[in-house]
Amino acid sequence: MREKTYNIAEIERKLSKKWSEKNFFKESGKGKKVPFCVMMPPANITGSLHMGHALTYTLQDVLIRFNRMQGRDVLWQPGVDHAGIATQMVVERQLDQEGLKKSDLGREAFLDRIWAWKEESGGVITEQLKRLGASANWERSRFTMDEKFNKAVNKCFISLFDKGLIYRDKRLVNWDVKFQTAVSDLEVELREEKGTLWYIKYPLEDDPSAFITVATTRPETMLGDTAVAVHKDDERYKHLIGKRLRLPLTNRIIPIIADEHCDPEKGSGAVKITPAHDFNDFQVGKRQNLDILNIFDSTAHLNDNVPEIYQGLERFASRRKILEDLQELELLEKEEPIVHSVPYGDRSGVIIEPWMTDQWFVDAKKLSYPAIKAVEKGDISFVPKQWAEVYFEWLRNIEPWCISRQIWWGHQIPAWHGPDGHIFVASSEKEAIFKAKKYYGEKDFDLIRDTDVLDTWFSSSLWPFVTLGWPENTKELKQYYPTQVLVTGTDLVFFWVARMIMMGLHFTKDIPFSTVYMHPLVLDEKGEKMSKSKGNVINPLELIEKYGADALRYTITSLSVQGKNIKLAEKRVEGSRNFVTKIWNISRYLMMNECTYDPLFNPHQVNLSVNQWIIYKLSDLTVEVTEALQTYKFNEASHHLYQFVRGTFCDWYVEFTKPILKGSSVEEQEETRKCLAWCFFNILKLLHPMMPFVTDSLSMQFMNIESDNSFSLSKQSWPIFDKEANFDEAARELDWISDLVAEIRSLRTESNIAPKTMLTANILGATDQHKKWIERHQELVFKLARLDKINVVKELPAGCIQLVQGSITIGISLGDIIDIDKEKNRLRKEIERLVVDLKQLKTKLKNKKFMERAPKEIVDEQLRRRDQVKAKIIKIQQALERIEGF
Repeated sequence: MREKTYNIAEIERKLSKKWSEKNFFKESGKGKKVPFCVMMPPANITGSLHMGHALTYTLQDVLIRFNRMQGRDVLWQPGVDHAGIATQMVVERQLDQEGLKKSDLGREAFLDRIWAWKEESGGVITEQLKRLGASANWERSRFTMDEKFNKAVNKCFISLFDKGLIYRDKRLVNWDVKFQTAVSDLEVELREEKGTLWYIKYPLEDDPSAFITVATTRPETMLGDTAVAVHKDDERYKHLIGKRLRLPLTNRIIPIIADEHCDPEKGSGAVKITPAHDFNDFQVGKRQNLDILNIFDSTAHLNDNVPEIYQGLERFASRRKILEDLQELELLEKEEPIVHSVPYGDRSGVIIEPWMTDQWFVDAKKLSYPAIKAVEKGDISFVPKQWAEVYFEWLRNIEPWCISRQIWWGHQIPAWHGPDGHIFVASSEKEAIFKAKKYYGEKDFDLIRDTDVLDTWFSSSLWPFVTLGWPENTKELKQYYPTQVLVTGTDLVFFWVARMIMMGLHFTKDIPFSTVYMHPLVLDEKGEKMSKSKGNVINPLELIEKYGADALRYTITSLSVQGKNIKLAEKRVEGSRNFVTKIWNISRYLMMNECTYDPLFNPHQVNLSVNQWIIYKLSDLTVEVTEALQTYKFNEASHHLYQFVRGTFCDWYVEFTKPILKGSSVEEQEETRKCLAWCFFNILKLLHPMMPFVTDSLSMQFMNIESDNSFSLSKQSWPIFDKEANFDEAARELDWISDLVAEIRSLRTESNIAPKTMLTANILGATDQHKKWIERHQELVFKLARLDKINVVKELPAGCIQLVQGSITIGISLGDIIDIDKEKNRLRKEIERLVVDLKQLKTKLKNKKFMERAPKEIVDEQLRRRDQVKAKIIKIQQALERIEGF
């Protein structure tokens, strides 16, 4: 007999090791099988498993295992991202501990140091994913900086440059002052902070006694203002449009312009325009053809484009100086405290500066047209579908994509600069020199390699086809591209999803994937975003150690509702662990009763109605789970399984079969044991994509093949069987019996009747068929409903509580069993309490401010609570009505 307690850690680690060492999940690569390929988002090489990872990789693995069991040729392409800035930071911190800087080593030696770190410490995230149960072919793992990937990246860069789709330009970027590099929007963290809104008076050129007042949170940037904008319909300023102002502290003359960017209700209604240091202002500047005046250097100190008195001042020191000078000139009208969002580098922790600098850009606008069309035509679909509109909105308003970074770790841009500034883009220095000789002729020249590297998202955008061997026309590329589905978070729809679609269509002339499943965010149990500062970060590795990977995986799938963020509480994971334990205990019960799996068992040849019923129900379950997984309704699949295992199988079928196993018919016992085992084995199959560890472990024990190192349910066939027509009657019979028991049990609960108290049931309206069913299962109903007698009557006795079940009425007398008056009072008080709760919920949901400001998930939770309270009131009212006549 198997152990009483399920040793989660031991079994999960043992299986994880076996799967990894035996490379269990290698794709077949055979053209006869229908391919199913999913691209694993490459985790940062510096990363450690967090809840976002646990969510996305669990859902992907569920799909991978499900499709593998359906007989498809499955490839889950794993890999790791070189994570430019993050990795460089790790190694720079190591150098700092040694009293060194990267400049002390030089570029080549520093890169050698990173490669050494990568070999020693770069595989942590992969091992953690294996612990989660990720069933990828790890031997195919790719790294975004490996030699073949680098060649492919360079080929793409050169091709785009030659077509004019990559170019060098001076534009506004997110500048990280600490790391001295441009960063992507995804690497910018907005923090809510207390700040100040300063109101500054700008004098009119032709009348120094008249002013326009502007409101700003960044007075230091006023030295770079090239206009003041107002709304064309703002009555306060309409007469001033076209006039000019004298910019305080600089004596420069700037125009007053009309622009839709201005909100008359915000601040003073007049906006200072600083195109070189604000992204919105940059757009206004382009529309209005304004001068762009850069007033900061790369370290955020004021440069020589400002009056000499301010030159060299650090940005916040200059703010203090400027405010003092404005106060002295009586141009500082007022200041007011505000709370606003401030952009910080997510790794540097310093405030990001919008800064004009020379960078490399992709003409994303031109690449976006085919990407838009692919989704419009339905070649690519989003789940949930509303994300297609978000995708369209972004692509239709897309800006040039800044792809250069001023760091050393990454794909160095394959460009060389000539002495006159001419740029030669080539796959090697030798090729660049060849191109330069053609350009310069007999002149002497020196070429300098561009020191910038590519944005990590550039190489990541090539992931779906480069990992399969592109630019070579490999067998993997032919077999698995386009891939079937991309599973990713909503925060990556722009940074990764759209760019993969653009690059895939451009370089392969085909879509990279046909479906994009956008999974929700994982929040804490209160619905708040997790952050270290809040102290509410949930560590998935700790949950795995405490409750097991299966429990975490099942929790994730059960909470993954399309379009709804996940509120994760440790109690939910504990509950899932209890479900895993329940499954383990079921197997122990079956083994104790000598139920062993017979692969030759034919479910269509069972004779007992109870066994026919469970096979019918299991067939329904298989259809429900299959359809749910095919449509990415992970929560529905897990819900169906939970309800079936705990309810249909354990609470009903196991109880229905106990009298048979204790009976005298050897034939009935044999059929029932085999049916119990066969059903349980198929339940394990259906559970396997969500709970791979416990299901594999139990399957091997159940089949008595624990020493078989080649077995996994992931390689078994997904359950497929049709309901036999002659099982319909059995389904109706046992459904009726279970409903009868459930109604009586519900009455017992509502009326606080002790389990030991036996009741008498009177059945009115029973047909001959019902009478046969009652007679056949009478002992079972007695036991499960705690009855001592069932009477089939033509008229119910007086004083019965009546329960309606379909065409029959069940009458049960409680007069001698409970204190009727006391029970009435209890039910009335409970209704009164719930009515108060309902009133409070309705008031909150009618509150306009709450509905406008509360996050969607909070509103949804309140709506659910309202509906639950309503349903409970109705149920208790029904119970009260039943005993009102006593």
